Amino acid sequence: MTTNRGPLHPYWPRHLRLDNFVPNDIPTWHIVAGLFSVSGVLIVSMWQLSHRASVVPLGTWRRLALCWFAVCAFIHLVIEGWFSFYHDILLEDQAILSQLWKEYSKGDSRYILNDGFIVSMETITAFLWGPLSLWVVIAFLRQQPFRFVLQLVISVGQIYGDVLYFLTEQRDGFQHGELGHPLHFWFYFVIMNGIWLVVPGVLVLDSIKHLTRAQSMLDSKAMKSKSKRN
Repeated sequence: MTTNRGPLHPYWPRHLRLDNFVPNDIPTWHIVAGLFSVSGVLIVSMWQLSHRASVVPLGTWRRLALCWFAVCAFIHLVIEGWFSFYHDILLEDQAILSQLWKEYSKGDSRYILNDGFIVSMETITAFLWGPLSLWVVIAFLRQQPFRFVLQLVISVGQIYGDVLYFLTEQRDGFQHGELGHPLHFWFYFVIMNGIWLVVPGVLVLDSIKHLTRAQSMLDSKAMKSKSKRN
């Protein structure tokens, strides 16, 4: 007598065979709450630091931007850095960050399938955008002249990676998660990643505004200098 047993894992497509999968022993809400708690502590800490450590007073908008980059540095360096190093053993590993990725993979199983694009994208994100996110925080606190260039480069890179992330899954027919699931699809896949389109998009416009203003002032100064010589 045979029985029709379904897959012993929560991932999509449902026909995946994952013999080395070990279920999480940390509840989902603990993982999600832990991630947002750490992010909240970073935001509060960066908000206070941006007031005390900046060489010039920063406005509310700029301080919020630095809070964003502080959270980006944590996510890129720690969480995505972990994935870059341990992506090949996530299924059986029970470290808290591995369990975080196994939980997120319910919305996008490419992360536990060692997908070539995902591994490459996350590695670039961890080792390029992570350190640069820290650098841009320091650059704004110290009023370094290249700060808006850094902000522009990081934000464009984040948008580019996010667009590729969504488009590659769309071309695969959204087969790596349960389409329409309120938590796994809409929250994990759409909202959590969509943030990296909205906020960097605003920061790109902010960078363009400041860099354009600086170039306009430089051009005006050059024209005045030329007029004096003539």
